[in-house]
Amino acid sequence: MSSISSSPRTVEEIFKDYNARRTGIVRALTYDVDEFYNLCDPEKENLCLYGHPNETWEVNLPAEEVPPELPEPALGINFARDGMTRRDWLSLVAVHSDCWLFSVAFFIGARLNQNERKRLFSMINELPTVFEVVTERKHVKEKPTADSGSKSRGCTKKSTDGQAKSTPKLADELYKEEEEEHGETLCGSCGGNYSADEFWIGCDICERWYHGKCVKITPAKAESIKQYKCPSCSLKRARQ
Repeated sequence: MSSISSSPRTVEEIFKDYNARRTGIVRALTYDVDEFYNLCDPEKENLCLYGHPNETWEVNLPAEEVPPELPEPALGINFARDGMTRRDWLSLVAVHSDCWLFSVAFFIGARLNQNERKRLFSMINELPTVFEVVTERKHVKEKPTADSGSKSRGCTKKSTDGQAKSTPKLADELYKEEEEEHGETLCGSCGGNYSADEFWIGCDICERWYHGKCVKITPAKAESIKQYKCPSCSLKRARQ
């Protein structure tokens, strides 16, 4: 059995392996679904659905070696086949398959550093999950605005009378509007683009948005601010 340390993989190689295995499983649950369904006979022993790096799929018994060379898919997917509707059963297999694909990818990438793992997940997340494909759900990529970012960091803007006003907008309700606004949101201090990974705060005077780090405001500190004034507005008030 090969060890992780003897065969290091790059992020691109791991993603290629993930995508190929995913393609095989998607084929089993869609184009080849009748064949797959018939192979999963409840009268047989514990069966697993495997996706292979050559984009093929296979229904077979789990590996006999312990521990296995790679994480194993869900066992006994055939036992539940006749106990639920075909659609529900396929959806269940799809969910378990997504879990298995993730486990294999991150098992192979055990030696990746934090940034590499983040990049790998980002690449994987660009693809619809097997569950989304099987259930025909739309793969929606969230288009956050600075407003929605501030909500995720626990910050709400305050009006001049001290009353909290809701600044965030839901992506699924205002998708088109957010898509247009997202690219126009720049930090009033450094000029950097909006990123959902960073905390932002809005000035209640000029209504410009700032990275919290650029104006030295943390999420915890923002909670206690009734009305936030950016450095520029604070300076103008001081001169008056």
